[in-house]
Amino acid sequence: MLATFNPSTLQRHKTTVVDIDGVKMGGAYPIVVQSMTNTDTANVESTVKQVAELAAAGSELVRLTVDRDEAAKAVPHIREKLLAQGVDVPLVGDFHYIGHKLLMDNPACAEALAKFRINPGNVGFREKRDQQFSAMIELAAKLDKAVRIGVNWGSLDQDLAQELMDENAKLANPLPPEDITREALVRSALDSAARAEELGLGADRIVISCKVSEVPELINVYRLLAQRSNYALHLGLTEAGMGDKGVVASTAALSVLLTQGIGDTIRVSLTPEPGAARDREVRVSQEILQSLHLRNFAPQVIACPGCGRTTSTLFQELAQDIQGYVRRRMPEWSVLYPGAEDMKLAVMGCIVNGPGESKQANIGISLPGTGEAPSVPVFIDGEKATTLKGNDLSGQFQQMVEDYVKKRYGGA
Repeated sequence: MLATFNPSTLQRHKTTVVDIDGVKMGGAYPIVVQSMTNTDTANVESTVKQVAELAAAGSELVRLTVDRDEAAKAVPHIREKLLAQGVDVPLVGDFHYIGHKLLMDNPACAEALAKFRINPGNVGFREKRDQQFSAMIELAAKLDKAVRIGVNWGSLDQDLAQELMDENAKLANPLPPEDITREALVRSALDSAARAEELGLGADRIVISCKVSEVPELINVYRLLAQRSNYALHLGLTEAGMGDKGVVASTAALSVLLTQGIGDTIRVSLTPEPGAARDREVRVSQEILQSLHLRNFAPQVIACPGCGRTTSTLFQELAQDIQGYVRRRMPEWSVLYPGAEDMKLAVMGCIVNGPGESKQANIGISLPGTGEAPSVPVFIDGEKATTLKGNDLSGQFQQMVEDYVKKRYGGA
């Protein structure tokens, strides 16, 4: 018999809880959504603006590139301006190559960050690797900062990879090269985490990740990590791509792992289209978690795809209006009406599934299809409540949703 997936009884992989300035991940805590800016961090104003937008969209951690002295000097000012706007999202510094020097030369940057991201593959080379890695870990331990040890197959520790390849070549039955690459990724992360603990950083300050850009390989790597460690795990398909490709690939990879109880925080690494908002990656992360019933962020709007019975664009426009409406209202609802994020809305286009789906939702509307009587029934908690008329169906339905939220969740 096939096992069923039941989110309410999902056994999460047992991981150590990490507290990042009040954002807890690991253990039984909800899976955390995070994102990363693509502004020049040295440009304080543009970075503050984008961090605030990402936080407003629901990013619970925001990572910044800290690649040079100007960027490091900007970080405390970014933090100060965000706090002045009431944006208290923890900031993560993304360090490569010279992170040890930037942190030592800019103590205010180190203080302003909630977490350091270190890549073992390029923290230093040969004899300098341990020295520079140690410097960053010891500073994190001193300041009680969390660290993500983030391995990427595009910047894998080549010395370790070559060592494992050489060992494999001596075997009577050598393993395929992809198996060795996979082992090198996992070993790089786990060996680095063990070294961090030796240097005084507790397991409750360590998050690890092993990112690749192929879906099956990501699944294989994280299964190994889950089998061989109890560190909090950061999930993400690196270089996922743009548009539909990036969304589909990330969803496919993360959904498999999440339904197996693997993962404590996620990022969907989408390539933004020119001029597009950066917060799409946040929305996709939320939709993945919400679709799996692992977390709720905003009311779900169920809408039919349309067919030859729905030649009018009315239901499409209404679905778009309602989707935008609940997203705009959710920041206020989340404060005044806790639980509103669990609500389900239905916007249906014809009589085939319209009334049935509408009855299954908290509040649903069923529009007339082509050739059907011009009747627009609204169902509330399974019962027909009214029939709407007139040209402003969207405004009328939005008001009914607003009234429902206040009545249903106002006493929470």
